[in-house]
Amino acid sequence: MAGPLLQAWGPGAALWSRAALRPLGLLAPPCRGAAGPGPGPGGEPLEENPFYGKYRHKIQQLRRSSPDVFESRMEKRNEVKKQPVGYSNQGEFIRCMEEKAEGLGTKTSKGGFTKDKTLDSILNVEMVKEKSAEEIKQIWNQYFSAKDTVYAVIPAEKFDLIWKRAQKCPSFLYALPRKEGYEFFVGQWSGTELHFTSLINIQTQGETAPSQLVLYHYPELQKEKGIVLMTAEMDSKFLVVHEAQCLANQVQLFYAADHSETYKLVETFNHRSSEFKYMSVIAELEQSGLGRELRAGQVSDKS
Repeated sequence: MAGPLLQAWGPGAALWSRAALRPLGLLAPPCRGAAGPGPGPGGEPLEENPFYGKYRHKIQQLRRSSPDVFESRMEKRNEVKKQPVGYSNQGEFIRCMEEKAEGLGTKTSKGGFTKDKTLDSILNVEMVKEKSAEEIKQIWNQYFSAKDTVYAVIPAEKFDLIWKRAQKCPSFLYALPRKEGYEFFVGQWSGTELHFTSLINIQTQGETAPSQLVLYHYPELQKEKGIVLMTAEMDSKFLVVHEAQCLANQVQLFYAADHSETYKLVETFNHRSSEFKYMSVIAELEQSGLGRELRAGQVSDKS
């Protein structure tokens, strides 16, 4: 059973999960030494990507079942080597994800995510309408305190800002600190759901890449109670709670940022992808302290 959780959205506040109560960085080193399928970005063998081990089975399966599709995607990856530093092909990924965004909310994903996950399936909405916002927050926190997941109660005005920006910029690239460096994840809004999948997953599976994390936002009580409830589901084969927590924290960091330069990264990713630089995300993450926090936990766990 999980202990009490701290959940707060406000100036300087971060999401907390059950993982916040124990040391972070419970990651095993990726598999190495297996036969790889060929070159990756910049021309290096794909198996040298430190996160190749997590996706090896799916990559090899694609190579066997659709060799032509596999080779085509590998050729696109190799084109990165010929492009200037800072160039990004994210525009292509964004278009692919936008094309399937409408279907994400109505289909059951390969990761076993709940189909049409409504607030009524979690909470008796009519009953809680008689309670105050603070009481609803306590009920929400108490319910999820025994579950290994990420959740939050978001102030209405904060969610308004996030939602307004999500309409203009539905996708973004997030960096997840690892012992080996950083793994990038693409987040795509589909209605009030925010779907995440790793960049290498998109590069190897294209538009068929399944979600690995979904954040569900429920604005049903926003006008009357001034709060938006959030919870999540994740594919435990690829992410654990403290990693999902880090990605969820970054949504607040980039979409609810008071600093215009931080949100400008989101705008650049969506509307000027050729100018987007991966390292800018990492720099912002480290400056915020989120990257250092996860790194410190990984070092502590390793020692």
